[in-house]
Amino acid sequence: MKFTIGYRTLKTAIGAGLAIAIAEWLKLDFFTSAGILTILCIKITKKRSIISSWERFAACLLGIVFAALIFSLVGYHFYALTILLLLFIPTLVSLNLKEGIITSSVIILHLYTLQKISWDIVLNEFSLIAIGIGMGLVMNLYMPSMEKTLLHMQKELEKRYKVIFREFHLYLSHDKHEWDGKEITECADIISNAKSIAFRDVENHFLRYENQYYHYFKMREKQFEIIQRMLPIISSIDKTYVQCERLGEFFERLGAAVHPGNTAVLFLDELEKMRQDFREMHLPKDREEFETRSKLYQLLQDIDDYLVIKSKFKK
Repeated sequence: MKFTIGYRTLKTAIGAGLAIAIAEWLKLDFFTSAGILTILCIKITKKRSIISSWERFAACLLGIVFAALIFSLVGYHFYALTILLLLFIPTLVSLNLKEGIITSSVIILHLYTLQKISWDIVLNEFSLIAIGIGMGLVMNLYMPSMEKTLLHMQKELEKRYKVIFREFHLYLSHDKHEWDGKEITECADIISNAKSIAFRDVENHFLRYENQYYHYFKMREKQFEIIQRMLPIISSIDKTYVQCERLGEFFERLGAAVHPGNTAVLFLDELEKMRQDFREMHLPKDREEFETRSKLYQLLQDIDDYLVIKSKFKK
């Protein structure tokens, strides 16, 4: 079993400890609750942390108001607590403050335990809320950059695209069948994970509403869908057909040119020339040749779609 301590775990531990220490130094009742609030407010992005903190803060204040009303009317009985929660939780849900249900319930239980509500008690609870949530926000000011991770994932994805196109070349030009296709699954995993990380990076920058890497991996995702569409066509084409070798060589050059830059226009021109040459060939001699040509035309159209996606992305 591998034991690791991530930056979020480190922030949570330090933040909770500091919050409890401050609350204890101020001689607040239930001072450990400040640490609980800090733990709950530390999220994976700055944006989520702020939203969570606001929801918990508003819910806690609302919880004090509900507790004051219900306990003063019904008294400090278990059924009063039941009635309070039956009314309070749906209210938080309707106000879109679901994140604050647990923390506000802790505050309500404090008041129930003390069996009274006074301005000193309210001030004590407010101080716990401010210290716990405030410490959570402070600890979440630092978020590690995703740049290196996303750049690495970009290179890994492009490396696999190169392998896929090289295998297309070997299959069409040399009729080789050794490929196990593992790069297809790996590409799907990389794209999914990279999009998630890029989206988190956007949420860590308050003045940034988009991420170039997110658009990049979204573009590659669209291309990947086309690559998957090519697979059954390539595997069913008659490799003895004269144009297969030419198309295989085209895939080899296409794979070698997979990178963030824009070479799509050059390949689109070559593709159009190839399509024109196909049109000028003699008519199919039999049904088998007709089916092979149909598949080749479909494959050319898929390649065209693949390249157009890249050219639009760079523009």
